Amino acid sequence: MRLGREFLLFAFAGVIGLGVDVGVLYLAAPLLGWYAARVLSFLAAATATWALNRRYAFGARHSGASLAREYFSYLLTMLGGAVVNYGVYVLVLHTVEGPWAPAFGVALGSCAGMTLNFLAARQLIFKSRRGR
Repeated sequence: MRLGREFLLFAFAGVIGLGVDVGVLYLAAPLLGWYAARVLSFLAAATATWALNRRYAFGARHSGASLAREYFSYLLTMLGGAVVNYGVYVLVLHTVEGPWAPAFGVALGSCAGMTLNFLAARQLIFKSRRGR
């Protein structure tokens, strides 16, 4: 049942990350445009989800690495899901109109990349158990 609990906590962190993502996107877009702002918003969301996942979803595990190395490894590992996420985001921006199209793109992209990101985080970053 640990896998299911980890996934639910990962998904909950993802919902919070989605809020961070959309908030940063809409704040940064007037300065950077919708595409460059999406890169910044992804980094902000990934930072938030790393902290939450480290504490809650994978609290019984650790990477064995320093915080900085774990953080950068997490960001690097999340790039697979980020590519899927960004592709869906761009597709939505090109097919949906309106002020909520970017938020809709972020949400759909997040759903598309979530399973890939969960498996990568669980197997590559937070793979060892605490106390071992």
